[in-house]
Amino acid sequence: MARRYDCGDATDRRTGLREATAAVRRGELVVLPTDTVYGIGADAFSRDAVGDLLQAKGRGRGMPSPVLVGSPNTLHGLVTDFSEQAWELVDAFWPGALTLVANHQPSLTWDLGETRGTVAVRMPLHPVAIELLTEFGPMAVSSANLTGHPAPQTCDAAQEMLGDSVSVYLDGGPTPADVPSSIVDVTGKVPVLLRAGAISAEQLREVVPDLEVAN
Repeated sequence: MARRYDCGDATDRRTGLREATAAVRRGELVVLPTDTVYGIGADAFSRDAVGDLLQAKGRGRGMPSPVLVGSPNTLHGLVTDFSEQAWELVDAFWPGALTLVANHQPSLTWDLGETRGTVAVRMPLHPVAIELLTEFGPMAVSSANLTGHPAPQTCDAAQEMLGDSVSVYLDGGPTPADVPSSIVDVTGKVPVLLRAGAISAEQLREVVPDLEVAN
């Protein structure tokens, strides 16, 4: 039976964050608010948990899960060949709605799907998400919807779709926007905008003027 906690209440929030952290450590799934939409999260280093996440969404391994972090410093243990331009994007837009696709450390024992040696990583601008990520560590997090359905902006909408496949729901109220994060590939010499979202190409070029836009 799924448990739900109102993060607008200080006591419920503390309890919910504690229960959510424990659930993720057990390999279970949780739903959390972010600065874009609600996400469904799992231990990024548990193959079974990430598999359960993809199954709950009805999503194949060809669409691997992004990873959310609670601090830019976490990147040092996750990615390699991270350019100066990539760090400039982090400094300018994290926490916020910018996802960076980078080469992950080859020593990492995780299986997020068919990533081809890369990871899509983001630090969300939401206090509940950051608290959970700070307490637990990096999490595989995807939008908390069934594949093909709209990404939810409320905990109700997420729970209606995902039900008891999730152990803990953290209700942070409606999310600020339903615009997805912008995705920039920083694996090459020049950053490439793969998906325009909350941050425009013009805003990104103020930081990295040679940004290219994928066709």
